Amino acid sequence: MNVQNAQSPIVEKISDSIAIIRFNRPAERNALSTTTLDNLDALLSNLNSDHNLKTIIFSGDGNVFLAGADIRELATLDPKTARDFSRKGQRLLQTIVETPQVTIAAINGYCMGGGLDLALACDTRVASRMAVFGHPGARLGIITGWGGTQRLPRVIGKARALEFFITAQTLTSKEALDIGLVSRVGDPVIDCALDCSREST
Repeated sequence: MNVQNAQSPIVEKISDSIAIIRFNRPAERNALSTTTLDNLDALLSNLNSDHNLKTIIFSGDGNVFLAGADIRELATLDPKTARDFSRKGQRLLQTIVETPQVTIAAINGYCMGGGLDLALACDTRVASRMAVFGHPGARLGIITGWGGTQRLPRVIGKARALEFFITAQTLTSKEALDIGLVSRVGDPVIDCALDCSREST
């Protein structure tokens, strides 16, 4: 196990072929700050160079997978820094898309905004029965800048995705399964992810 600092995800090496990245900012509901994005980018760079590693699983602690971008940090951004923050998130999620390992989002709880964008960048998504999905940007007067508007329609269809973004509705894990947002639901969700890993490698 390796913790870089208080805002770093934790990496747990399950075996030579499987690693779990756990998000561990419980006081901030695992919000993705600039520091967290930078730390995650560094972790992925190290893991991607491990030729024995076949699967990377993303998960959270407690009842939150990822709450999305750090809203308090967003409130301090000016147009230039907001653009830089958006591009940083886009680059990171594209790194996840292009990573040579199989990537699985093991969604253990609330999966909101930019957290859902990260899950969509993974090859596969599995969910706990207690998971909740949402993109609340419409209620805040913002829209995701991390690629979710492009990836979500590819997964659940354009009409459903548009409704999802406009209404800021939330989905239960069962609803997410029914529309194909996740491939399976079960607890412990890490076990579901490990099953997926075994089946895909």
